[in-house]
Amino acid sequence: MNPGCTPEELRAGCSRICEVYLQAPQKWEMEGVKTISVDEKTGIQALERNAPDLPLDYGKTRKREFEYTRHGTQCLIANWDVVKGGILCPTIGETRNEEDFQQHLQKTAESDPAIKKWCIVLDNLNTHQSEAMVRWIAAIIGTEKADLGKKGKDGILKNMETRAAFLTDPTHPVYFVYTPKHCSWLNQVEIWFGILTKRLLRFGNFTSIQDLKEQIEHFIEYFNKTMAKPFKWTYNGKPLCQ
Repeated sequence: MNPGCTPEELRAGCSRICEVYLQAPQKWEMEGVKTISVDEKTGIQALERNAPDLPLDYGKTRKREFEYTRHGTQCLIANWDVVKGGILCPTIGETRNEEDFQQHLQKTAESDPAIKKWCIVLDNLNTHQSEAMVRWIAAIIGTEKADLGKKGKDGILKNMETRAAFLTDPTHPVYFVYTPKHCSWLNQVEIWFGILTKRLLRFGNFTSIQDLKEQIEHFIEYFNKTMAKPFKWTYNGKPLCQ
């Protein structure tokens, strides 16, 4: 049982996310609504092996040097295009606070002015329901500052629940759909993070933070050109049965 919600809330939340994925192609085709799945991959280490790998040989596996030098970490904020596949407008940096996340989404929304509405799937991290996010959406729709209230006291900004209620309003040009608590596995971009880890990060060699950043950017460019396609989402929100 999910400790963050009741069984009924869990079922409803899972079904809601699956419905968003199911309806995304039609909403894009008929209404021009762009559906993306967004999350952060934090603590990506720039590890440089102290000696080169020994390549594969007949009857022998590839051998890796076990000692390495740490050059620091980076955080990747990525948007997965649910309908077409591929990564949109990635952000790579050293931090991932609420301002970083809000600026990332603002950059994403401004990247294509032709798109009039964005549906964004994400988990319940506090930076995903922040004051910065509320103020950004409020500025887009022209909400008076007085109506927002004060964080921790009253109004829309009072707490995470009131902020989430405002951010999930589907009448906004940018609105959010949150996965149930502890269910970020429903977020499609997590699947792509697994691809990134297996194909680049796990066996990569990075001489600096800048090298790590450039290799991730090159991988995203290569992936979008050669491998990108929408995930075939088969889960329907109900318990898996044999």
